[in-house]
Amino acid sequence: MDYGYIRIAAAVPDVKVADCKYNTGRIIYLANEAVKNGVQIIVFPELSITSYTCGDLFHQQLLLENAEEQLNELLALTANTDIMIIVGMPVKADNQLFNCAVVLQRGKILAAIPKTHIPNHSEFYEKRWFAPSANAVSDTVALCNQPVPFGTNILIKDRHLCFGIEICEDLWVPIPPSSFHCLHGANIIFNLSASNEVIGKSEYRKALVKQQSARCMSGYVYVSAGGGESTTDVVFAGHTLIAENGSMISESDRFEQQEQLIISEIDISRLMADRQRSTSFMELAKHHSCLHKDYRIIGCKLSCIDMDIFRRNIDPHPFVPQVHAERDQRCEEIFSIQVGGLAKRVNHTSFKRAVIGISGGLDSTLALLVTAKTFDKLDIPRKNILGITMPGFGTTGRTYHNALALMRSLGVTIREIDIKDACMQHFEDIGHDPALHNITYENTQARERTQILMDIANKESGMVIGTGDLSELALGWATYNGDHMSMYAVNAGIPKTLVRFLVQWVSENLVNENAKGTLADILDTPVSPELLPANNKDEIDQKTEDIVGPYELHDFFLYYMVRFGFCPRKILFLAQHAFKDKYSAEVMVKWLDVFYKRFFTQQFKRSCLPDGPKVGSINLSPRGDWRMPSDASCRLWTDEIKSLMGNR
Repeated sequence: MDYGYIRIAAAVPDVKVADCKYNTGRIIYLANEAVKNGVQIIVFPELSITSYTCGDLFHQQLLLENAEEQLNELLALTANTDIMIIVGMPVKADNQLFNCAVVLQRGKILAAIPKTHIPNHSEFYEKRWFAPSANAVSDTVALCNQPVPFGTNILIKDRHLCFGIEICEDLWVPIPPSSFHCLHGANIIFNLSASNEVIGKSEYRKALVKQQSARCMSGYVYVSAGGGESTTDVVFAGHTLIAENGSMISESDRFEQQEQLIISEIDISRLMADRQRSTSFMELAKHHSCLHKDYRIIGCKLSCIDMDIFRRNIDPHPFVPQVHAERDQRCEEIFSIQVGGLAKRVNHTSFKRAVIGISGGLDSTLALLVTAKTFDKLDIPRKNILGITMPGFGTTGRTYHNALALMRSLGVTIREIDIKDACMQHFEDIGHDPALHNITYENTQARERTQILMDIANKESGMVIGTGDLSELALGWATYNGDHMSMYAVNAGIPKTLVRFLVQWVSENLVNENAKGTLADILDTPVSPELLPANNKDEIDQKTEDIVGPYELHDFFLYYMVRFGFCPRKILFLAQHAFKDKYSAEVMVKWLDVFYKRFFTQQFKRSCLPDGPKVGSINLSPRGDWRMPSDASCRLWTDEIKSLMGNR
């Protein structure tokens, strides 16, 4: 099973200027290496058979004839393998010479794609040798005694894969040909290029590739000429890039002396999921006549991909920024979104007081930090933040003292209200035996705390700030009309893995030394609702992740299920690669089953959520990002998970 992936390679061969035989030998060598690695499609740089820097030698008939002879050598290679090869070479047609990409597979030339935009830069005056594609008259060309489809309106297709090709300069114009290719079905674009290096150009090139893959919601494979090209006036560095919908998934080193072969998988199913969600993606096609040219679809059949070899890096924490240089910027942006949302709500309601239940856990800590920053921004004294700690039957000394220390360090107003007597009275009122530590015992405490917060907010003309996070909403790990409810939920868009990361960032950047020590201990405290009594050492005995499973797994499942609509089978495949050194397959299947059952059965809690800010691509607000019937059946998903269990 390929899970919707296509394995591609981008290769930079060593070349000698105008030595077609040598160049083809290096192309064949790298293609064979790609075959050994299970590659389905390999692409080489612009004019790679002749080399790009031949200059006026492109008008030498011997060079052109030898290029076609060497193309025959490549055809012989493909006759004995399943790999598809895309190479660059000059092609004669209609009394002109075209700079083309030629697609080969199984001894057949599938297409020849001419370059659309011919540069007239001082260092690359290609118009001296090559005609633009618009000058072509014919739609076929003879190559190696084969009639070959010729033109820019060609896409190559096999099942879910559909790819188009553009060449170098085509990417640098206001509307690249790849934009049209993608509107006609292409989900991967290959760019054969020969882009020289000058100061700052590599970053600009990289930005172009990322942005075009994002605009087209496509894979984009860019490979540029490298070692061996003439350095008479310019230098080529062999810059090779593989992007997927705005994310760079692989990049070569520049200025390498050795040949380069980078290999990765592109997730076609992920790209198509994004396109289906974006209803504006195809809007252009309806209104612009320039898009209505006839495209030719050339069929092909790719070899099966061996998924035992998987080269993509799967991030185990997709909600958490991984690139260190971006972490501060990303955290500051997320925190600012939370602060901005709460500031607007405070201004709109004219309430100058906030009420927050402080447990000494991560979620209430983040909510308090956001509220403190918001009040600073609005020039409202922090004393107007009422931090309420409400010890119950499961509160430990550690969390209790951390709650108090945190509030003191932030300078908010502290109130302590012990809920045990009130809960005992409630047990008596409803006839519940307090020795029975069941769901009634737990939820009584959660609802008592929410009642206290709401009533204090009424009394003080303030608003209750919600503390629950996105992961808890996904699992329904909240007491209905208890901690489930608030007047504004600042953490509603923050998954648990990101909550921890944000608290760590705030500790390092925004608080004093006293608060840092407290935050460090809060970060080290096990996640728990603390609704059941502690053990005889006054330690937390009720640990959330022992009951519902590791939050890092559930956040991973949530990301791929909601963001891309992946099926359980594919999510498990990705999880096995992301967590291969931490969890067994059996453990992951167990918690995947728990995730789906809880996600479906707990939708009724999400259907009536309070307002709260969205911060990322995933949110579960019933008013916007996630609209799901509360009584939807999860049978399709759990049946697939059962089949996964049966295969273990």
